Amino acid sequence: MKIFEINDEAEKLFIGILLYYEKDKTCIIELSDELDEWTAPLLLTSFVKKGIYTIPRDISFLWVQERVIPRGRQNIGSILTHHKLKSYDEMKLLELADGRCSQDALYIKKIESIPDYVRQRQLKNLIDIVALEGYHLLCFFTDMTVKKVDLQSFTGNSKIEKILTNERLFNSCKLGTGGYYATFNDSIDIPAWKLYKEGLTIPLQYKDFISFVQKNLYDTSDSCAELKCSRQNITYLNKQNLLTPIKENVKGNLYLKGDVIKSRW
Repeated sequence: MKIFEINDEAEKLFIGILLYYEKDKTCIIELSDELDEWTAPLLLTSFVKKGIYTIPRDISFLWVQERVIPRGRQNIGSILTHHKLKSYDEMKLLELADGRCSQDALYIKKIESIPDYVRQRQLKNLIDIVALEGYHLLCFFTDMTVKKVDLQSFTGNSKIEKILTNERLFNSCKLGTGGYYATFNDSIDIPAWKLYKEGLTIPLQYKDFISFVQKNLYDTSDSCAELKCSRQNITYLNKQNLLTPIKENVKGNLYLKGDVIKSRW
C-alpha cells in the first residue's frame, strides 16, 4: 500500500490522505475533519456536506482520474513511452506529476505511515463479514465490535434494493479492500462506517466465532473418525438424509460437529 498526503499549496491547507492498495488498484481518500464545503475539493464537497470524510473507492479513483492525462488522448502512446510506462496507469501518472493539475493548487506527497486520525477511523473498518439468512449481514469490525445488519432496513437506496431482489447477488457479499466496505459482486459497495452505524451490536467476539469454526466443523475424514466408519458410510448417511453437509465440494464436504454426533443417535 502507498500513502500520500494531499495538500493545498495556495491555501497552505492539509486536505487529507490518499491510500492506494496496489494489488487491488483501489484508492481511498480520507479527508481531514477540518474541511468544510468551501475548503474540500469540488468533487468531494457533497460528501463533506453530509459529514462523510471517508470517500468511497469509486469517487476516490475518479478524483485521481480527473487529475491525470485521459486514457483516450490522441498521443497517449507517445506520452507513455516518454515516461517509460509500459501501459496506461492512472496512479503512476499521478505520482509523476505529484498530483498536480491545472484546475486547482492541490498536490500529493508520499509518506511512510498512516496518520493517527485515519487509524482511529479504521477501527470501524471491517475485518470480516458473513451473509446470513433473511438478508442480514454479520459484521466483524477492527475495534472487535460485532454487529448484525438488516439490509431490509436500508430504505430508499436503489442499489441495496437491487441486492434485496437478487439472492445470488446478496450471497456474493465479501470483504472489500482494506475493510473499507462490503462489496456485492464487486460492483455494489456498502461503506463499513454505514454498517457500523446501522447495525445491532451483539455479544460476540470475532475470536469466539473463529473458535466455533475451528472446533465445530468436520470434513469427511473427521466425520469418519468420529463415527468410526468409512467414507462409503458417510455417503450412505448423506443419501438417507441422516447427515447433511453444510457445504459441499467435489474434494469433500463440511459438516457441523453436532450433526455428526447426532447421526450416531
